[in-house]
Amino acid sequence: MKKIEPEDLLSAGVHFGHKSWRVHPKARPFIYKMERGSSIIDLFQTADQLQKAKDFVFNLGSENKSLLVVASKKQIRSEISKICTDNDIPYFTYKWVGGFMTNFDEVVKNIKKMTQLEEDKQNGAWSALPKHETVQLEKKMNRIKKVYHGVRFLTKEPDSIFIIDIKKESNVVKESNMKKIPTIALVDTNCDPTLVNYPIVGNDDALTSVMLIVQEIISSFVEGRKTVKSELKPKI
Repeated sequence: MKKIEPEDLLSAGVHFGHKSWRVHPKARPFIYKMERGSSIIDLFQTADQLQKAKDFVFNLGSENKSLLVVASKKQIRSEISKICTDNDIPYFTYKWVGGFMTNFDEVVKNIKKMTQLEEDKQNGAWSALPKHETVQLEKKMNRIKKVYHGVRFLTKEPDSIFIIDIKKESNVVKESNMKKIPTIALVDTNCDPTLVNYPIVGNDDALTSVMLIVQEIISSFVEGRKTVKSELKPKI
């Protein structure tokens, strides 16, 4: 597993933090300096944090456990959806559903409802219905899919959650902590990094910064998962 160096993080713009007046007191130890009123993140610390998070998700994957990615910022939705879909990782890129972690049975019901609507449409069960009813069913199906499409194959609570922007996803952090589910997160300087188990202090606004961190975390998780598959192969 290749170690990311501070230079790699610098090239991706991970070092750009928030304006001084927005800096959270608990993020200050991870700031290298203030420049023109903005915080510059200490990338040596970020590189260490990223490595710890990568080690954690590698072990998670090697134990055949699940990782849920939560990133609902509009500018990163499509990229997150693609990388997660390509690697069979559940994801949330729409508004977080309150109670997702604390009332997972309800989530399962909605996923089943979505699947049933899709099957009914595909099997022609809607063909005998009046036009206005099929329109309503289509709207209902699309509404549920918009929220639950990325988690449709999640059959139980995730074993860990990877979050982009814990300020925006504060409810995810609260629910995860309530359920004692380990959290990894890209945490900008306007947030409290102590709220998550594996904080990676860095720029959570720039696409290049976010995607570098996301790619590193997901690649490590997938590498860990491969060890499970290789162990299952029959020995000749």
